[in-house]
Amino acid sequence: MAKPTDHDDTSPALAVRDVTYRSSDGLTLYARDYGDPLQPWLPVVCLPGLSRSHRDFDELAVFLSTHRHRPRRVICFDYRGRGRSEWDTRTENYNPLTEMNDVFDGMAALGISRAVVVGTSRGGIVAMLMGVARPAVLAGIVLNDIGPVIEPLGLARIKTYVGRTPRPDDWPDAVRILKRLHGAQFTALNDEQWHAFARMTYRDDDGRPVSDYDPALGGNFDAVDLDEPIPTLWKELRALRPIPVLTIRGGNSDLLSAKTVAAMAAEHPRLESITVPGEGHAPLLRGAHLIHRISAFITGVEGSGPPIDAVVPRPLPVFDLDAAAERANSE
Repeated sequence: MAKPTDHDDTSPALAVRDVTYRSSDGLTLYARDYGDPLQPWLPVVCLPGLSRSHRDFDELAVFLSTHRHRPRRVICFDYRGRGRSEWDTRTENYNPLTEMNDVFDGMAALGISRAVVVGTSRGGIVAMLMGVARPAVLAGIVLNDIGPVIEPLGLARIKTYVGRTPRPDDWPDAVRILKRLHGAQFTALNDEQWHAFARMTYRDDDGRPVSDYDPALGGNFDAVDLDEPIPTLWKELRALRPIPVLTIRGGNSDLLSAKTVAAMAAEHPRLESITVPGEGHAPLLRGAHLIHRISAFITGVEGSGPPIDAVVPRPLPVFDLDAAAERANSE
């Protein structure tokens, strides 16, 4: 787990809980819950990419939940069939609408009625669908390398490896596999960052890296015909106009183009954007600059104080029995 960065002795202690809940169709699903649930600041819900897990958000979640001025609760979900969540024998349920409903179930189970949602790739699609289905639950959205237009080149590349990547022999081999798959896109990563990328991608099984998703997930692409136009999500983006949006694009991304980001800004008056140089699809949510930028966006969403509907804990007065007795005697 990442350590808090740029914090001092006044920062709250790190608190992390592993939680499970039931989906509407009975699967046991997992989320990692960071921070104090009683904090009055807006909570953050993190949604990973297609074959990714809660581990992608660890550094961001640690920073936000231990922020010295605005520590907040952060929930990182694993979709069904990924991470620590149960696999689904009905693989047709590996779709964004079902995953959206699973997230709604998880938010209800954890008592989260409204949040800023950080969605990477598939998670951003789920977030946009949430804005159509239940806009009141969204205080703001961070879209990490995803938008209304998905570039065919990027989709074709993802299709080549989801459910088809060979199992690494050890952690150095895991790094080699990732470099072979993503090296042309992530040109700015150093050795330490590649090793961190591997730890985010694979589960540690007694010292060996293991793929952390149901291989049947690759079936998502069986019906995708790259010779046909890919459906767009412009209507879903327009539905988000009342909601602040931060778009993050990898400078080398082949899934989200700079042209699409410019068109998004023209469609959405409250959209901000940032480009991460030297990274592709999707930027790793690590490093002080990017994490501070996301934190600043969330702070801007909530304004100068906690949400108006927040329950702010108040310290109870300490009853001093001796002082009370003295006051009674003096009367």
